Amino acid sequence: MRVEEFTIEGRNAVLEAYRAGKPIDKLFVLDGCQDGPVRTIVREARKHDTILQFVAKERLDQMSQTGKHQGVIAYAAAYEYASVEDILAAAREKNEPPFIFILDGIEDPHNLGAIIRTANLAGAHGVIIPKRRAVGLTGTVARTSAGALNYTPVAKVTNLAATIEELKKDGLWFVCAAMDGEVMYRMNLTGPIGLVIGNEGEGVSRLVREKCDMTASIPMKGDIDSLNASVAAGVLAYEIVRQRMQ
Repeated sequence: MRVEEFTIEGRNAVLEAYRAGKPIDKLFVLDGCQDGPVRTIVREARKHDTILQFVAKERLDQMSQTGKHQGVIAYAAAYEYASVEDILAAAREKNEPPFIFILDGIEDPHNLGAIIRTANLAGAHGVIIPKRRAVGLTGTVARTSAGALNYTPVAKVTNLAATIEELKKDGLWFVCAAMDGEVMYRMNLTGPIGLVIGNEGEGVSRLVREKCDMTASIPMKGDIDSLNASVAAGVLAYEIVRQRMQ
C-alpha cells in the first residue's frame, strides 16, 4: 500500500476528501470564516468526528505547503483505520487468544511507527489509539513502521477507558506498563491480553490505568529513570510472546 500525501489544502480538495470517505484526523479552519463552502466543510468535519481547530490566517499560512489553502487545511491519515471488531476478527481467524496493544496518548510519530512495527513482529492482532492528544497514522508513522501498517490493523477510538471495558466483555484482561508495577517476569501474561503503554512523558493516564487489571514494571539497573515508550512496549511485548510460546 502506498503512503499517500496526508496534508490536504483548499476547499474543494478537503470537501472531496470527505466525500470520498478519506479518514481525516484533524481540520484547521480560518477563525471567523462563515462563507458557505467553509460551513459545509465544518459540518462534514463534525459529522465525521474530526478534531476541529479554528486558527488565525498566520497559522494557516505557516502550515501551508502550497500557499493556496483558502482558509482550510486537513490532515488525513496515510492509511485507513480499522475497527476494534476487525482486530478481534484477526485473532479469531488465526485461532489465537487476542493480543492487542492499547496506546494511551503516544505523541511522537516515530514512537508510534516503531510500536506498530513491534506489534506486528510480536504477533499482536492490532493496535488501538485514541482520537485526541495523540498522533494519528501520518506518513512518518507509516514510514517508521517499515511496512507493518500493511498488515497490522490500527483502530482509533474516542474513549480508551470505555473501549477497555468493552473488550473485557470479550474475555480480555489488561496489563499496563508502570514504574511501580509488579516485575513482569513474576507475572502470568498468558491468555487474551491487552498491553497498555502510556505516553512518552506522563505514562498511562489515571482513568485508563484504573481500568487495567494489573501493572507491570520492567526491571531497570541504570542511572536514568525510564525507557523510551517504543522500547518499553517491545520489552513487555516480548515477555508476553515468551509466555505465550510455552
